Amino acid sequence: MAAAAALALAVVLALWVRDQTRPLEKRGSAREEFVPTEPARERQPRTPAVPWPTYGFDSARTHVAAGFDLRPPFRRLWTIDARDTLEFPPVVGYGMVFQPQQRGLFFALDARTGKAVWRKRTGRCSAASPALWRGLVIQSWMDFVPCPQDRPGASGYVVAWDARTGKRKWIFRAAPIESSPLVVKGTVYVGSWDRNVYALDARTGRVRWRFATDEQVNTSAAYWRGTIYIATDAGSLYALSARTGRLRWRAQAHARFGMREFFYATPTVAYGRVYIGNTDGTMYAFGARSGRLLWARPLGTYIYAAAAAWRRSIFTGTYDGRFYALDAATGDVRWVREAPGAVHGAPTVLDGLVYYSTCSSCGSAAKRAVKRGPDGTYALDARTGREVWRFRAGKYANPVVTDGERLYVVGRAHLHALVPRSSGGAGTRSRSAASGGSAQRAKVSGQTR
Repeated sequence: MAAAAALALAVVLALWVRDQTRPLEKRGSAREEFVPTEPARERQPRTPAVPWPTYGFDSARTHVAAGFDLRPPFRRLWTIDARDTLEFPPVVGYGMVFQPQQRGLFFALDARTGKAVWRKRTGRCSAASPALWRGLVIQSWMDFVPCPQDRPGASGYVVAWDARTGKRKWIFRAAPIESSPLVVKGTVYVGSWDRNVYALDARTGRVRWRFATDEQVNTSAAYWRGTIYIATDAGSLYALSARTGRLRWRAQAHARFGMREFFYATPTVAYGRVYIGNTDGTMYAFGARSGRLLWARPLGTYIYAAAAAWRRSIFTGTYDGRFYALDAATGDVRWVREAPGAVHGAPTVLDGLVYYSTCSSCGSAAKRAVKRGPDGTYALDARTGREVWRFRAGKYANPVVTDGERLYVVGRAHLHALVPRSSGGAGTRSRSAASGGSAQRAKVSGQTR
């Protein structure tokens, strides 16, 4: 009898372990909290003066460059060497490109030539894109270089500079801030390593409200119909009133053995849903109003890339080297392509093509599989997944942003401005670019003007 009891216990334990190690998988439906027209209706309008105002292009972070017609083949117009990692992409406005560098430099570049209009040396680390609002450029900064993780007393801040001159307008000090600022209706939203989400007056930097979460907030906020969505290192996704900071709902990633992995990806809001990948390798879709889990699709070993949402498809990539198009309603795989390496940054959809980048050094300390391959940027037909273009630069960030005339591609430490091969340009002949065209190379130093 003892042997039978031991066997039964072993079976129960084995079933429990299998259940705990099995990824969550749930198929969705277009009949539940699905609004097919929502991205077009909710998209924050851009202006001719500010063609790319924020990370992810719009306040919902859809990563879709709406209204631009720009397709390969391209030739390189200019390149800057930022001397260190460019982890997040620039924004574009007022005839300039605004690019932070991971080890404390910030560049305001002439969009036509790549020459520095003004620059800053902060001594701080940055892993965030700026935001443009009414003549201001707003940027988040973390602790002092080299920014050790969880240093006691670590500090950070958000700063607003005059976009044309670089003159400081205000500064908000807190713990390290990794969130790319989101500005909606005169309010700046960021999360901090102190576990708080902050809403700041965009004119003054004063705190309008703060909300305490369950862990560090490394993601950036997204906005939809009066609600802010932001996620934490504890695997929680929060929906907060944009006006008051009141909690509307909280959802969580799947727990295994009582533990949840963290959200690094910024939420993407589209079709009345919130799409977000977790480092557990699963893409989740939650109801934007209810917070209910609508579908979950295991894709790979890790998902760090935020999703792009276009024509009822959700695009993302994984560290084990795959790039996916998923049905936005059900989570079903529409197509999948082998990527040359790990996909870390969010994709960008532009003129019917989806661009993604690969990272040669990501996941060096990973416990699960990571595909090793070259840095690069690739453009696929968003409907079929067929590759139509590639460029030998890429790494962490969203691979491309645009102002409608030029395509800006982020490499590890270089920012490239490309134009269609058929267009004119002021570039002078230099060494051959990866796209096979002419180039102008601008050296950017670290001095503050």
